[in-house]
Amino acid sequence: MVDCQLFHTKKMLNPNLAEIDLTKDDYERYSRHLILPEVGVEGQKRLKAASVLCIGTGGLGSPLLLYLAAAGIGRIGIVDFDIVDKSNLQRQVIHGTSWVGKPKIESAKSRILEINPYCQVDLYETMLTSENALDILTPYDVVIDGTDNFQTRYLTNDACVLLNKPNVYGSIFRFEGQATVFNYEDGPNYRDLYPEPPPPGMVPSCAEGGVLGVLPGIIGTIQATEAIKIILGSPTTLSGRLLLYNALEMKFRELKLRPNPVRPVIEKLIDYDMFCGIPQAKAEEAKQQTEIPEISVTDLKQRLDSGERIILVDVRNHGEYEIAKIPGSVLIPLPDIEQGIGIDKLRELVNGDPIIVHCKMGGRSAKALGILKEAGIEGLNVKGGINAWSLEVDSNVPQY
Repeated sequence: MVDCQLFHTKKMLNPNLAEIDLTKDDYERYSRHLILPEVGVEGQKRLKAASVLCIGTGGLGSPLLLYLAAAGIGRIGIVDFDIVDKSNLQRQVIHGTSWVGKPKIESAKSRILEINPYCQVDLYETMLTSENALDILTPYDVVIDGTDNFQTRYLTNDACVLLNKPNVYGSIFRFEGQATVFNYEDGPNYRDLYPEPPPPGMVPSCAEGGVLGVLPGIIGTIQATEAIKIILGSPTTLSGRLLLYNALEMKFRELKLRPNPVRPVIEKLIDYDMFCGIPQAKAEEAKQQTEIPEISVTDLKQRLDSGERIILVDVRNHGEYEIAKIPGSVLIPLPDIEQGIGIDKLRELVNGDPIIVHCKMGGRSAKALGILKEAGIEGLNVKGGINAWSLEVDSNVPQY
């Protein structure tokens, strides 16, 4: 059993508890906290005095915001500029169907205040940038990273380092997640885990690779737990430990993290899009698209209806093909084309007929056609992919 006295020995956060009063409602609301020796009245006052900033109200932000509000955090800030989409509802449990098409931060605030009407909720409906990050992060005791892209993760990390604030980190993909605490009591930061970002497109997003709906609930709740422990002054956090979770195997494991003694000193915020290669990748993609001829979905429909012999290739994965398909298409996933297997299969199909390639939105099919072009096979790219087909040709084809 952890010595309850230790919970208040690490006091990086030092509110003036004499100025914090618990109301009659607080005693009723947080009674299960108050009877914990590791929390008690003093701990609940610390939670009430604390301020936490959550960057993102998606899969991770949804559960952690719910539990921070329920725990009695006095001030919660939310940074997000997205709107609620129907596809979010499978995992982003802070949002509801009635909020589809509306700002996520407004949806999150509404739900938080239902749970805890005494919580102060600050909204920042903006993208976090190098220009605004320091101003937004400064008022808060703890920062929680609920983002899903590398440029914002590096930005959040560097801003926390400059401001000396703990950064509670989590990430998810398919059936796996990870969590840790960065920049806490001389512990490692994000750059110790990932000194350099991966090339753009190398790590698929959840929109491309999918994610088990309950996974962000588990990782997000772990993030909320760590934030609460930091506020309470717990002697044991995930600082220096990377927690890995595999939902399929239902296994947790841990890796040690240490500060890199030769890592570059963070002295200022930089252009994180450039650092992560985003403009370069977009320029290359634009160049590729100008070099690869396109066809609209309406023109494709006319050619199919005319009875013209066409080899229509779908380069999405098997799961996506089960969800929605264009009649007459042949599935050859992009990874097979990259490995050469798909090129051989396509050569067997070619009999002088034109080749038209599509994916979900046009990006992967353009990449596939670039590979095919190097192999001496020319073709057309379907502009907008099967999403455009659903919007402009056949609304019965589901979007995902």
